[in-house]
Amino acid sequence: MDFVEAMKAKAKSAQKRLVLPEGTDPRTVKAARIIVDEELAASVTLIGKQSEIDTIAAKEGVDLTGVGVVHPELSPRWDSYAQSYYELVHAREEAKKAKGGVVLEPISLEKAKADIADPLRWGAMMVRLGDADASVAGAENTTGDVLRAGLGIIGTLPGLKTASSCFVMTGLDPAWGCGGSLIFSDCAVVPDPTAEQLADIARSAALSCREFLGRDPVVALLSFSTKGSAAHANVAKVQKAVELLKGQNVDFVFDGELQADAALVPGVTDKKAPGSPVRGKVNTLVFPDLGAGNIGYKLVQRLGKAEAYGPFLQGFAKPISDLSRGASVADIVTTAAVTLSRAK
Repeated sequence: MDFVEAMKAKAKSAQKRLVLPEGTDPRTVKAARIIVDEELAASVTLIGKQSEIDTIAAKEGVDLTGVGVVHPELSPRWDSYAQSYYELVHAREEAKKAKGGVVLEPISLEKAKADIADPLRWGAMMVRLGDADASVAGAENTTGDVLRAGLGIIGTLPGLKTASSCFVMTGLDPAWGCGGSLIFSDCAVVPDPTAEQLADIARSAALSCREFLGRDPVVALLSFSTKGSAAHANVAKVQKAVELLKGQNVDFVFDGELQADAALVPGVTDKKAPGSPVRGKVNTLVFPDLGAGNIGYKLVQRLGKAEAYGPFLQGFAKPISDLSRGASVADIVTTAAVTLSRAK
């Protein structure tokens, strides 16, 4: 069973509730029909005006039977969602004030009501309040918009401050990772992570390994240096991240800073990092910055002829996913299945 089939099977078994905030996007409407027909979710909800969604469905030849539609301004939950958003924003500003941070002008309840009617925010609030288990968007909206809605309303997992992403790389030589599959992180979200953010990314990537590959994570924090072979601020950042992970008593095996060959090839590990606990077992690679991560996954995808699935968001308190604005209907269905598979 390949990765997509595995995620679809997991989603079908879990039967969680999905919200698709971009309900007036034709691809999203088509994907909603497929998700319902393949029984990948207990329910699928599109956000938008019923008349507009009906028009798009008719034009695309999509039967909306079994697909829910919510128009925020007409929803009986509009007032309660606005109140929840109002309280959330105020609590966040009070927390910033207590820490001496810059506090924004207090939001009014009227402004909160207008803001929460935005489909991305509405979808995120559905997930936050338990009216949906997962949200998928990004076919029409930018990654930044999806992230802001998710971070502002759903937030990150307890103990984490950083949202990031990962790719699931499959189809490689079975000697690598988990039978030819590895987690690459972060390749799409945090351009130049601090040491603290790198430690968060490593923890999130480890969880992604468990959820996507079904294996205990063995994490390598990569650099152009191995165990102090070079002195540079970028090396020191990775070294500090490793020390932070040690202090956090994480429940996965990790090591760093390691060059890619020292992380992956046992003979090189023995020479450059003798005694490393990750020797011959690495299944999760954490890159030092977005440049390395983005270039790395694309080189492996193109030159190594691997399949690259993602990017999948990680580190959020509840499952949400971002799509490429060039996403196909099949991409939306796959991302929905992956996101639903993570819902508890």
